[in-house]
Amino acid sequence: MKIAFVTDTGTGHDPDYWKERGIYCLPLQIEYNGNSYDEYVTIPYAKVIENLHEQILMKTSLPKPGLIEDLFEDLKKEGYDAVFCVPICKGLSSTYDTLEMMAKEANLQFYGVDCYVTAVVQGRMIEIAKEMIESGHTIEETIARLERIAQSCETILLCDDLHHMKRGGRLTPTAAVLGGLLKIKPVLYLDKKTKGRVDVLAKVRTMSKAQDRVIEFIKEKGVLSDFTFIVAHVDVLDAAVDYAQKIQKSFDGAKVKIIDLVSAVGIHTGLGCLALQVFNENA
Repeated sequence: MKIAFVTDTGTGHDPDYWKERGIYCLPLQIEYNGNSYDEYVTIPYAKVIENLHEQILMKTSLPKPGLIEDLFEDLKKEGYDAVFCVPICKGLSSTYDTLEMMAKEANLQFYGVDCYVTAVVQGRMIEIAKEMIESGHTIEETIARLERIAQSCETILLCDDLHHMKRGGRLTPTAAVLGGLLKIKPVLYLDKKTKGRVDVLAKVRTMSKAQDRVIEFIKEKGVLSDFTFIVAHVDVLDAAVDYAQKIQKSFDGAKVKIIDLVSAVGIHTGLGCLALQVFNENA
């Protein structure tokens, strides 16, 4: 059986990046001012940051159905029998369900795993899927490992701009007002338990206390220093560096990578957001 591996730009990488690795990538859509753009293709990350500074309201949506249809038709013509997909999670997007539906319409066998989030863990999961299947592992073995990785993952968001999240519909008006009046810093998270939807972990008064709560939380979850640690930020590199150093001091031997928060998430969290993603890719 010939299998194509498919993901999307929720991974933080553009289609050319994935093409070099033998993986197909569909761009998520970013919409504003009445126009729709392909994430990382027709709208670069720098433009997203510029829009945030200018307080331009942006929305996200799944890849264009026409692009999905074209890809699957091409794969069928090239002799593929199946697609193995790790898209942005179901809790944030309807991409997974759309891929499954359109694969069946194209008469392609569909295999997929919900990563319960997006970003780095999504990218590693599609890479590991390709590595495992091409080295002789079964579909069942591959899916089981990816599900263990997804189970191990915690993603925690520290947002500095509650009003932006309110405008984007990602926070209730009451919570946004309370945050503005009382200077509350919400600690938000998503994982398998929340089914990929953003939930509130804690409400604290300072960013430093919020970071302490995050570290306490991931220790409670059994995170170890050999996990993969990613600190992502929305145009606050210095704060991200400080946060990463704080995490490294709390997990002796841990290596923390710093990246820009993927635009599909950053446009909802707003400027100043710090995100931590931890997972065990050897699960």
